Amino acid sequence: MAVKMIVKRGNSTQIRSVAKALMVLDVLAANKRDMSLTEIARVMDVPKSTLHGLLATLRDLGYLEQSSFDGRYRLGIRLFEMGNIVANNWDVRKVTAPYIDKLVDELEETVHLVVLDKGEVLYIDKRESQQSLRIVSQVGMRLPAHCTGVGKVLLAYLHPTEVKQIITTKGLPRYTRHTITNPRRLEAELEKIRTVGYAVDNEEIMDGLLCVAAPIRDHNGKVCAALSVAGPVARLEGERFQRAVELVTQTAVEISAGLGYQTALGSGY
Repeated sequence: MAVKMIVKRGNSTQIRSVAKALMVLDVLAANKRDMSLTEIARVMDVPKSTLHGLLATLRDLGYLEQSSFDGRYRLGIRLFEMGNIVANNWDVRKVTAPYIDKLVDELEETVHLVVLDKGEVLYIDKRESQQSLRIVSQVGMRLPAHCTGVGKVLLAYLHPTEVKQIITTKGLPRYTRHTITNPRRLEAELEKIRTVGYAVDNEEIMDGLLCVAAPIRDHNGKVCAALSVAGPVARLEGERFQRAVELVTQTAVEISAGLGYQTALGSGY
């Protein structure tokens, strides 16, 4: 009878073969290209003899595909299918979809739905503006939290110790001359966000880009996501900026109500 090797780390128990199989998927996803057995083995630092069986199993189950020409591996269609299942069953995306469509129609700018994952912002949905000059982004994209409107909103409603841990781990790298790189200044910015109920990224991650973001709460009142509208600074000035703030914050309140946050409507958060 075969015995699986089990690794205990802290309070968790990991099965090595499962962990290695998932690591294969992570390696291919991170490299974003077809890779050979030798390349994957080198990155993972495991013997090719050990890896061969894992690759064959993942291929046979549809999680990997192997080229009939050069034998290289790439992520398989099964992952795409599973990703769609996860996305379709993610309540925040379901509830948010019609609101995002409406917001794009009203503001004619790109709208994003974002969550915080491992100290970074993860874009889980978007609708693009039909303007000739628009923001280039994609679902699945990750960006730093400290210099994005959505990221600052999500940081603002974390416990201070969590924010400090993220800063310690990720740092506060500079992207433009407007990027906040001082922890005390960021702390003051997060306090301001909690007071006014929205965040602004004014050319902090990219020159010429302005973003207005507001928090979305789940049925327990916890901030679970952030909604934003983004566009060129030149288009989001004056009255258009104020309108963006009003519509984004109000839409976030309505989405929160749709997720079961009973006191959202009429409370102004």
